[in-house]
Amino acid sequence: MDAFTRFTNQTQGRDRLFRATQYTCMLLRYLLEPKAGKEKVVMKLKKLESSVSTGRKWFRLGNVVHAVQAIEQNIHITDPVLRLCLTFANLNRAICFICDTILWVRSVGLVSGINKEKWRLWAARHYYYSLLLSLVRDVYEISLQMEQVTHDRAKRERSSQDPVGYSVADEETEWLQSFLLLLFRSLKRHPPLFLDTVKNFCDILNPLDQLGIWKFNPGIIGLGGLVSSIAGMITVAYPQMKLKTR
Repeated sequence: MDAFTRFTNQTQGRDRLFRATQYTCMLLRYLLEPKAGKEKVVMKLKKLESSVSTGRKWFRLGNVVHAVQAIEQNIHITDPVLRLCLTFANLNRAICFICDTILWVRSVGLVSGINKEKWRLWAARHYYYSLLLSLVRDVYEISLQMEQVTHDRAKRERSSQDPVGYSVADEETEWLQSFLLLLFRSLKRHPPLFLDTVKNFCDILNPLDQLGIWKFNPGIIGLGGLVSSIAGMITVAYPQMKLKTR
């Protein structure tokens, strides 16, 4: 109970909880829509999804400041690949949050004359760029982990008494199987990297659909959003599971 209280006391924790509820409603609505006699349930789920989505906008109003602070921190990263990916990822996040704030201002009626579809498209585009750069960062981190796993394996070979030696290719004759085995071992030794990759991959489904790059049905987007939200909740509840910057 104490852990749950600490989790819900955090703005990010509440946002992740609301987000999980929103995408669960979307997934359930998609599953129930084809079934007869479920019209009232579907309508209630749709209203709940809309209400939760509106409530989440309050939690994101201050995210522009956080994104700007992240930019200031990331420009000092020594690794050039991480510096480039994280700086521009957070820059696009900041622009996305600005667009999101403008949409919120319009939705509550504080300002009129705002082209809702145009700003929504801009928000989706910069959100997509941010996630794409985050995935590039994940792939780069995975490659470093795979290189480290291979190096550690070779080091153990040299210290062992086995003259034959060992490589991943010896264990699996097929190249793809060898690669997947190495990938599995690399992610297994670095759970935060695995969580971050899963989260970013699931998150990018939504902007891909909004921008028309790759169309998905609401069930896939709902499932992806739910998985991403659970991954985000884990990182909030257990900060050691959050991917750290080198």
